[in-house]
Amino acid sequence: MAQSRLYLRPTSFVDAPFGHDGKVLRLAGGLCFFAAIEIIEVEAGRRIAQTLVPIEALDDFLASLPGDLATQGRSSLARLTAPRPPLQMGARTIRLDQPQVMAILNLTPDSFSDGGLHADPAAAVTAGMRMLEAGAALLDVGGESTRPGAATVWEQDEIARVAPVIHLLAGAGAAVSIDTRKAAVMAAALDAGAGLVNDVSALTYDGEAAALVAARGAPVVLMHHQGDPQTMRADPRYGDVLIEVYDWLEERIEAAVAAGVDRARILVDPGIGFGKTVRHNLAILNGLSLFHGLGCAIVLGASRKRFIGALSNEAPAEARLGGSVAVALLGAAQGVQLVRVHDAFETVQALRIWRGLRDEALSPS
Repeated sequence: MAQSRLYLRPTSFVDAPFGHDGKVLRLAGGLCFFAAIEIIEVEAGRRIAQTLVPIEALDDFLASLPGDLATQGRSSLARLTAPRPPLQMGARTIRLDQPQVMAILNLTPDSFSDGGLHADPAAAVTAGMRMLEAGAALLDVGGESTRPGAATVWEQDEIARVAPVIHLLAGAGAAVSIDTRKAAVMAAALDAGAGLVNDVSALTYDGEAAALVAARGAPVVLMHHQGDPQTMRADPRYGDVLIEVYDWLEERIEAAVAAGVDRARILVDPGIGFGKTVRHNLAILNGLSLFHGLGCAIVLGASRKRFIGALSNEAPAEARLGGSVAVALLGAAQGVQLVRVHDAFETVQALRIWRGLRDEALSPS
């Protein structure tokens, strides 16, 4: 008989905990507080029970469960509420107790939204510095497009694109991450001054990547995907996309830890658009808070993605700013720590307003 498993999704968010002693919990040490948890019980890949439990009744509910399920629930609750340690990227420290912007700097000719805009290193550095001035916490530099249908780039060409720009940006004091699937590119980027690896394959593409990340002690983003750039739009299928993405990411976290990566340096990304239909993406976005149960900081990369166009009269990538900001705010409201975006100024401004509202709510009256 298949053993069932519990998943905890925080919900019923409130502005502040004041006056709600014992009725709310703080999510991942951040600025979001929740008053209830959706307890999802899954057996053989199928949801067999969903119960909305107020926080004030949670201890009694967990105590009423059979031993193993009660243990699962308490462990998941501890991960949901544990503060996320800051990102240490060289001399730069990025706090994860509030939403931060990871600005995209693509040095590619064929990225779906900004391909070719930053092909010249000097122009790329100028663009990157402008995004930092706008308030982005770090720059995510990439030299290979992973849009649907994109061709693989030879690693030496990828290195030639990213290393000089990373060197200049890091030398100017910027916190830089490298967006790549290849161990050789990761190594060259880290040597040039990058402080974080963002791997859309979650260390599955290159057999040497996990060992490299472990040896360098670099923080790493593990992103969910189904298929590769050539196949991920073919016919993506899931039984329960939210649960399956969660389980897959959990397996990749354990594999990274087994390879020597410090769990405290692992971040997760549910991979919006990577082998998912519009409905899959929307289900993940609605259930984002579930992923805090993995105990890692969450990265949300939905900026200018195709599903935004699909919901707004097929708006092209360059006309998806409003939808991108809306999704970033949705992520912030569910405790996401990093939002990966093309439009740094507008997203930072939106998050500053969101943060101002939180600060006012958390100020003593």
